[in-house]
Amino acid sequence: MARFVLRRLLMLIPFLFLISVVSFAVIQLPPGDFVDTYVRNLEVQGGTVNQGQRAAIEAQYGLDRPVYIQYGIWVKHIAQGDFGNSFLYDRPVGDILKERVPRTVGIALAAMLLTWVIAVPIGIYSALRQYSVWDHLFTFISFVGLAVPGFLLALVLMYVVYEKTGWLVTGMFSPEYRAAPWSVAKFVDMLKNLWLPLLVLAVTSAAGVIRVLRASLLDEVKKQYVTTARSKGMPEWKLVMRYPVRIAINPLISTIGWMLPALVGGEVVVSKVLNIPTTGPVLLEAILSQDMYLTGALVMILSALTVIGTLASDVLLAVVDPRIRYE
Repeated sequence: MARFVLRRLLMLIPFLFLISVVSFAVIQLPPGDFVDTYVRNLEVQGGTVNQGQRAAIEAQYGLDRPVYIQYGIWVKHIAQGDFGNSFLYDRPVGDILKERVPRTVGIALAAMLLTWVIAVPIGIYSALRQYSVWDHLFTFISFVGLAVPGFLLALVLMYVVYEKTGWLVTGMFSPEYRAAPWSVAKFVDMLKNLWLPLLVLAVTSAAGVIRVLRASLLDEVKKQYVTTARSKGMPEWKLVMRYPVRIAINPLISTIGWMLPALVGGEVVVSKVLNIPTTGPVLLEAILSQDMYLTGALVMILSALTVIGTLASDVLLAVVDPRIRYE
């Protein structure tokens, strides 16, 4: 197991290199660059930029050099821990990432945990009580959860909470705590504001997890070893939890690889609607303004989360399922 984990960690290096090449190539595909966006916005506001000023701006950001040189400079700086300067925010990209990435990953992990807390018991119950009233109800709710966009659910819940309580759930902190130093009161205030985005992300993700677990468990409980164990008098609940559930949960563990970055990337619109300062809105604004350094750094982080999540899935599968062995 240790050799497998070490081998996968070493594989991160070429993977991240390829990801950096693809990321830089993709953000170069749209016509124009940040200077074009900057000049266009300036002209909309009534300003003008002559060719000399444009050339000076391009030289300032290094956009007058060939693409491969721009990429080389970018990768060299990343290896030194410098992600470059954001054109849009006129700040080091590293500072923006330090502010946004930890809270985004924290929200994603909390949403994933809440997703499992909601989905696993429902999926197990629905499979064991197939075609019952509750099974049909949970199936209907699951399909609704799959069909309703997260941002729409966020808007509806925000409206309901405001109508019933007069409390507008928006932002990560209440106005009086935004500039205040960390304290117990500020932490409690954060929890008061974060429950809604966590609930929205968990509910929209739980719908698919319920369907996967129900289908896997239904297939597992019909196998011969379950019938044999039941015929020997093993208690039903102990039988189900000890064998079929451990195997049926494997597909859920294997989805961690894409579920974690999906939650981080999927909160873009939800964060916009609820005014949560995470990486989602920053990534959207960076793409629209063609801020290539900020966009590239965020895309690389999402890709790294996919690789790390896949590694975590493989390790957890080996722990949960004794049939899986890594040499």
